[in-house]
Amino acid sequence: MNEYLAGLTTEGINHDTRMIDECTTEEMLRLLNQEDAKVPAAVAAEIPQIMKAVDILHLKLKNGGRMFYIGAGTSGRLGVLDASECPPTFGTDPALVQGHIAGGDIALRVAVEGYEDNAEEGIALINRIGVTEGDAVIGISASGSASFVIAGLKRAAELGAATIGVVNNKQSKLAGVCDICISPVVGPEAITGSTRLKAGTAQKLVLNMLTTCTMVKLGKTYNNLMVDLKASNLKLNDRSIRIIQSATGVDYDKAEAYLKQASMSCKLAIMMIKSGLDAKAAEEALVRSEGKLKDAIRSCTKAV
Repeated sequence: MNEYLAGLTTEGINHDTRMIDECTTEEMLRLLNQEDAKVPAAVAAEIPQIMKAVDILHLKLKNGGRMFYIGAGTSGRLGVLDASECPPTFGTDPALVQGHIAGGDIALRVAVEGYEDNAEEGIALINRIGVTEGDAVIGISASGSASFVIAGLKRAAELGAATIGVVNNKQSKLAGVCDICISPVVGPEAITGSTRLKAGTAQKLVLNMLTTCTMVKLGKTYNNLMVDLKASNLKLNDRSIRIIQSATGVDYDKAEAYLKQASMSCKLAIMMIKSGLDAKAAEEALVRSEGKLKDAIRSCTKAV
């Protein structure tokens, strides 16, 4: 028996759901819902660690670095999901936040067995994607035992990168190889060992926090409006116009006109309306303020 795995919370048997196979559909659903309700508190307990991670990520990205998620199975898929949403939500370059999964992109759709235990591939991935001391690498593993992730984080640390772990067990192997370890413990799964359930939900909430708060600190929002979104489809185009309206109080037609004048940049359109500057001067003001819209407006108008 592998004593490490046998002692993991994520491998434990959940006594509250031990008769789930005899439940009615409604009873099963209520049991799952009751288990899911435990997740937010587990994540809340890790906010001090999440705060440290966000501050490191902000510093790295502000100074030209990148953030990389690495993981296997569900953990890897969640990292890829979170990274892939940053460009449309915050207008970031796809290279800024990247997600990499053990086994490569095919593992996003089908299980590729064995790769989570492949330490050599974890090292090779870090070398292949060109991690440097200016970057941050976040390793995700519910058990904290995936050799692919552990070896990848060790290699990233050797290169001088900041290393962050997201794991669902305390005193994990992963904790010993990262600068900051975020470990929301959600207890045994409703189906023993199925960490796509509560553990996966906790990981998703943590990753949401990491990227969202980092992007807010980088000036990617105005109040709680996603002003750096890319209007790449009809829904996002309409959302951009409504955001401009909310931020400035202009009507729909005027917001749409300014969006076009601003080359479909929601942030630039708001800057133009708020400051009265033309597109070139407004863009220059944003550059001087490092893309922070409120700071740029204040520098031109002394009021928001």
